[in-house]
Amino acid sequence: MDTKAHVDGVPKIRLRGLSKAFGDKKVLDGVDLDIRAGHGMVILGGSGSGKSVTIKCILGLIQPDAGTIEIDGRDVLAMGRREREELNDRIGMLFQNGALFDSLPVWENVCFKLLAQKRITRGAARDKAAEVLAQVGLAASVGDLSPAELSGGMQKRVGLARAIAAQPDIIFFDEPTTGLDPIMGAVIDGLIVDVVKRLGATAVSITHDMASARRIGDDAAMIHRGKIVWTGAAAALGNTGNPLVDQFARGEREGPIQMELRR
Repeated sequence: MDTKAHVDGVPKIRLRGLSKAFGDKKVLDGVDLDIRAGHGMVILGGSGSGKSVTIKCILGLIQPDAGTIEIDGRDVLAMGRREREELNDRIGMLFQNGALFDSLPVWENVCFKLLAQKRITRGAARDKAAEVLAQVGLAASVGDLSPAELSGGMQKRVGLARAIAAQPDIIFFDEPTTGLDPIMGAVIDGLIVDVVKRLGATAVSITHDMASARRIGDDAAMIHRGKIVWTGAAAALGNTGNPLVDQFARGEREGPIQMELRR
């Protein structure tokens, strides 16, 4: 974690005027957002609102048309290739569907990044995988299984183990509880909170699950029509006083979002 970010009050991630269009469709229309170092930020929004594109811009998977992205006060968009790769080494990602490699055993999945970058030997990787699997509540023996032999909940845990294996200081979570029953969703959320706290990392999550958002988020932001329309405490979701946010958080049919759809 970057200590200076805490001392000087510099956000871990700062977005200003972030814009992106695909053809005639403007997906991001001037996104402004600060994400505090060492805290969990949950980004909410309906389908097509721009939340996934926002994350992809931060990760460098999509080049924005305009705006700035700063991490620890450094302009990401102005970085050279090597500097960007060094930054990416500090970032972990838990994908929505786990995105495990079916052809590799669990232990290789967990240490895939470390092995690919030759930061660890194959022999040491087995021990490292066992250590990280234990942090997400899985036995070392799971490391010898294939992803196909795992339940949905176990796959999420392995995905989480892979996301934290390189001890990143920023971790992105894409719909971490999708496809899980409520109890397993709560278990995964608890593990996310524990491992993020243990690492002292900054977490950025996308989720439609309001219970999950309150459990894993310190802060929350809602993106609507390509703009951030609200930021505040995740615990306040559903009672923010913002009609857009409260309708979305409560899952209500009637409200300003539906009225806009009718026009």
